[in-house]
Formats: sequence, structure tokens, C-alpha cells
Amino acid sequence: MIDRKIIHDIVDGYDLTKAKIGVVGSHSALDTCDGAVEEGFRTLAICQPGRDSPYSRYFKAFRDQEGKIYRGMVDEVMMLNKYDEVLKKENMEKLKKDNILFVPNRSFTSYCSIDAVENDFAVPLVGSRNMLRSEDRGGEQDYYWLLEKAGMPFPKKITDPQDIDSLSIIKLHHAKKKLERGFFTAASYEEYVEKSEQLIRQGV
Repeated sequence: MIDRKIIHDIVDGYDLTKAKIGVVGSHSALDTCDGAVEEGFRTLAICQPGRDSPYSRYFKAFRDQEGKIYRGMVDEVMMLNKYDEVLKKENMEKLKKDNILFVPNRSFTSYCSIDAVENDFAVPLVGSRNMLRSEDRGGEQDYYWLLEKAGMPFPKKITDPQDIDSLSIIKLHHAKKKLERGFFTAASYEEYVEKSEQLIRQGV
């Protein structure tokens, strides 16, 4: 784990009046950028060629002469061949020079290994670097473990579709995009079978 003092020293060198929010350009990035501009920050999205249109075109930020935003939410795009290239030293240096406070959304820890984020990504994060591993699904001490330890309610897991007896959310892996998942609902085993067969026929 990167020593906190290293990150504190980086932040001490920032011009916080020019701090920007950075995020990997995925579905949650627009929510992050929308919230950031509402709080008065400028924003930067890390993008790959061919997947940048929502950030560089459709939701590109436009500001008036005083800097007030009147359309969009993404001020800048950093284009990389692959998302994990954000871990390259020269790219981290660019982020730090730009006073970036990085929001580690789920895509960030999907395209970049948790080990690399914990040990190598020497850019200040919004939130706790120590908590990212707990947010990773399926780990020994993931978020379900945290909820159980905290005594908080969470959805019951159904392992056999025949046990579906009330409205349930079924999660499935994308047929071609291994990092993406789909969802559908079913209130009975019969409905589960019907919707599953329909999706298989569609090749989803």
C-alpha cells in the first residue's frame, strides 16, 4: 500500500484552487462528473479510442466567460490506448501536474488491478484506497462481508433458480464483454426460464 505521507506530500504540492476531478470514462463517470461540476470542480475523463464519444462529444462541457458551466459535464478527456495505461509514470505525472483528485469508480479497479491501484497509482484518490479491495466482488472480505459484520441488511443470494418465490434480480455475464453484466427480473422459476430462453435466442 502506498504510504499516506507520499499522497499527502503530493496534495501539499497541488494548487487546490485549480483541483479537478478525474475518473475512468465508463457508465458511472457521467454521474461523477455531473456531481463534480455541481460542486464547482472541472472534470477530466480517461478514455479509450472508440469509447470516448459520451465524454468528448455528447457530454462535453461548455462554459461561459466566467467559467460557469451551461452545458455538459466533462471538461477534458485524456485519451489512452488502454485504460490501464493510466498507471504509466508519465500519465500519472500528467494527472498530478493537472491537480487531479481521482475518483476510483468500479471500472478503474476492473481495468487496473487492485494491487496496482494500492501500490503503484501515486495519484490522490477521493475516498479510501484501503477500502477498494472490499468493494471487489467475490473477495474473502468483500462488501457483503462488510454488511454482515455491520449488521446491515443486504439482498439474499439465491443459488438455485427453482427457489425463486418473489421478485428477484438475476445477474448474468455478458456473452462477449467479460467485464460487463446484464440484469433481468423474475418473480418465479417459470418466469426465469422464459426470460432466460428469450435472452439465449437473442444471443445476449
